[in-house]
Amino acid sequence: METADLYVRVSTDEQADKGYSQRNQEEVLVRYCNNHGITVNRVIYEDFSAKTFYRPEWSRLLGQLKEKGNKSNLVLFTKWDRFSRNAGDAYMMINTLRKLGVEPQAIEQPLDLSIPENKMMLAFYLAAPEVENDRRALNIFHGMRRGLKEGRWLWMAPFGYRNARDSFKRPIIEIEEEEAAHVKWIFENLAAANYSSEQVLLHARRRGAKLPKNKFWRIVRNPFYCGKLYVPEFNGEKGHFVKAQHQALISEDLFYRVQDALQLKKRKRRTEIVSPEEIPLRGFLKCPKCSRNLTASASKGRNQYYHYYHCTSKCGVRFKAKDVNTSFRKFLSKYKPKKGMIDLFEMIFNQAFLSENKIDLSEKRKLKTAIEKLEQKISKTRDLYIDEKLDIEDYRVVKRRCEEEIERLEAKGTKIESIITQDIPEKVKKALGMAERLDLFFDTADLGIKRKIIGSIFPENIVFDGKQHRTARVNEFFRAIYKINSMIACKKISPKSKNSTLDRVVDPLGLEPRLF
Repeated sequence: METADLYVRVSTDEQADKGYSQRNQEEVLVRYCNNHGITVNRVIYEDFSAKTFYRPEWSRLLGQLKEKGNKSNLVLFTKWDRFSRNAGDAYMMINTLRKLGVEPQAIEQPLDLSIPENKMMLAFYLAAPEVENDRRALNIFHGMRRGLKEGRWLWMAPFGYRNARDSFKRPIIEIEEEEAAHVKWIFENLAAANYSSEQVLLHARRRGAKLPKNKFWRIVRNPFYCGKLYVPEFNGEKGHFVKAQHQALISEDLFYRVQDALQLKKRKRRTEIVSPEEIPLRGFLKCPKCSRNLTASASKGRNQYYHYYHCTSKCGVRFKAKDVNTSFRKFLSKYKPKKGMIDLFEMIFNQAFLSENKIDLSEKRKLKTAIEKLEQKISKTRDLYIDEKLDIEDYRVVKRRCEEEIERLEAKGTKIESIITQDIPEKVKKALGMAERLDLFFDTADLGIKRKIIGSIFPENIVFDGKQHRTARVNEFFRAIYKINSMIACKKISPKSKNSTLDRVVDPLGLEPRLF
């Protein structure tokens, strides 16, 4: 008596869950075995594509057929497309099964393979599903390419969006507000170029963004977020960008500013965002022995952690974080302008702002005049159309162009208005007040502000020699304050030595060159 393994296959999980195809196949196969006196050894259920034979259940069945105790000499399925949709792979698998003494057979398309002519029918049965698959895949490809050219996103929604359906039940993508806020924050901070991309990612994660590094880089390089989709090259048609139908999260200008910032080869040293409270100077200190940057870490004591700044080389430099922080606080107190300097700087800033404000007011008046002229142009064009002196299409073109220009000018005017209405003098006074008591402001600031203060004052790393801090260069603003104080504090005294080589007589004015 013959013994058979029944192979029941569907292509998708959905078909497998609904069960109509699997149940029908099993029922037909069992009935066939009962009518022909064939013993059913096992029933194999597969929900996998037939493009290849790398299928979980088929691989398990093939392993069982290769065992010595195998009792099956038939593998039955309803049609040949349940067996395979790849003619080349199917011929190889048929040969493998026949070497094991197992005959594959489709009960609704029976073939006696011992008859040579039947191999032509087998070729047809195997090739037809493959052709059907290829045609379906090609139709899907062209359909998706057409949708992409129309600006429609046809895949899973990327970070910042979610998949949805419109009123006609067509697939669309919508903004996911929480994720979108993270995307906007990332682009804005990368464009500002204040922090490295690694620090922006680290802080974004602390804000709640669940982003692995590779996903972060896909986001910041993807023009999808500024409302553009890329149609790849195909069949002689060059790749190009199209305007997307979904709502953009950022402007094109912001996207390309981020790309420019990321492509800079020489990047200035940027302030780190994240650092423990006990070591705010990490990344800003330089080793006094080998000139490498000092890092920082904590050592666990009996009852608490002790923080240290230390060098990564073999020089062995190591300082207690508490001593270094206290010394830096004293070092920072030197940058404290004397009485009268704040008023001087405030006056200079306010004068500069008033000068710029006059320019802004003048620009605002020009914008208002330009908008009025465009509105008059629309009115005149409308009159020409009413008098039948202008075609409807020409009227619409002129009106649309004028309205677009008016919208652009109004946006520019709104930006100027926002600048004018800002209370700049009060903000300047507040900022200079902080500069006046910088050491006290540093003590009360949170960690992020402290590190911004350090990064803005000292463009180069600070050296701590174990007792005090020193730096080769200071920001020009703070250097100006310190220089002015030094010049006021000292008296200009001419050299008393008669042997001095310094000239004490100013050269007389006259023609160049001066002759002696």
